[in-house]
Amino acid sequence: MNLTDYVRQVSQEDFGKPFRHQAIWNSRLRSTGGRFFPKDGHLDFNPKIYQEHGLDVFRKIVRHELCHYHLYFEKKGYRHADRDFKNLLKKVDGLRYAPALESRNAKPKYHYRCRSCGLDYYRKRRIDTRKYGCGKCHGKLLIVED
Repeated sequence: MNLTDYVRQVSQEDFGKPFRHQAIWNSRLRSTGGRFFPKDGHLDFNPKIYQEHGLDVFRKIVRHELCHYHLYFEKKGYRHADRDFKNLLKKVDGLRYAPALESRNAKPKYHYRCRSCGLDYYRKRRIDTRKYGCGKCHGKLLIVED
């Protein structure tokens, strides 16, 4: 899918106004669906939102960013707290917040157990067991194979 063409289509269909800048995929976005850059007018979108939630949710994210875009160039309140923004977002049925991503809520990869007291530790990152020990009894930690 050509992202800029898709955003132009959504802008014309849902707002009746042209989108004259670039739309770019940005895989570095973590907790947001997209971003609007007033300095040059381009939009960034999170490809994981599209992959995990589909085109319907992604279209609502595009509408959200286009609300920022069109209001900014009309010199109206384009920030989240502004009444103009809230009214336009409601009118075009855009999403107020980006949905949670599965990849963001990943399960811990590592399971450690204290040799002395048996306390379990679950971590996303590896622990250097030679350097760190149990926080309760200062015993030695062992990695548990699941």
